[in-house]
Amino acid sequence: MKRNLFVALLMLCACGGLFAQEEPIPPKRSKMMKVGLFGGFTPGWLLMDMKPINEYVVKSNGAALSENGIFMLGGAGAAYIMLVPNLRVGGMGMSGSVSSSSLLNGVRRDSEVHVGFGGLTIEYVVPLADHLDLAVGSMFGGGGLDIVLREDVGGNKTWEKEWSSFESGDYQIGPQVNNINRKLGGSFFILVPSANIEYAVLPWLAFRLGASYVAMIGPTWQLDDKYDLLNVPGTISGKGFMVNLGILAGTF
Repeated sequence: MKRNLFVALLMLCACGGLFAQEEPIPPKRSKMMKVGLFGGFTPGWLLMDMKPINEYVVKSNGAALSENGIFMLGGAGAAYIMLVPNLRVGGMGMSGSVSSSSLLNGVRRDSEVHVGFGGLTIEYVVPLADHLDLAVGSMFGGGGLDIVLREDVGGNKTWEKEWSSFESGDYQIGPQVNNINRKLGGSFFILVPSANIEYAVLPWLAFRLGASYVAMIGPTWQLDDKYDLLNVPGTISGKGFMVNLGILAGTF
């Protein structure tokens, strides 16, 4: 009797193990391979160092530019390449500007700083939980920093007056200039390492929050997109930390 009971228990355990092996076990999401593609709106706030530029603006009787950062508008998109699990490749572009104006002795001076960049993005995605991912990677590309300076002595602008100034040479650079519009433009190689948290609220909609650093390397400067500009201080660039947001649509 005891022997038969022992055999029955062994058979019961064996059957239980067999059924347990046949029961499907859902894989953990952290080990699943990501697939899909997306695109969306990706604004940011670039905390670039404006002090080196303001030193020259203020010294030239202009108004200091805001040092609280630059609001950047942009977009991004990417797709998983499938050859390497959870690796995605795409593109991103962003731009923003800040300006100031001053009026001294009847002369108005406007200063503007424009920052823009774009390029290829390569990111590795780590699924943290259902609908929640961590994306770490970088953007490689190009961009620039433009400093626009305008000076206006005031008065009415008329057709005849503009042609008269052109004839007399008042448009030349010098102490008698009535109106000045100059662009100091720098072109850079851009590297933007970043880390983003992405949460998919719907199968086709996700939100992003992250941080990145905009590095600008190897500048070349020109005046009005025509002439080489020499002896530009190395501290003048659009580099700095940036806080990133995003509204993304696609498959997640």
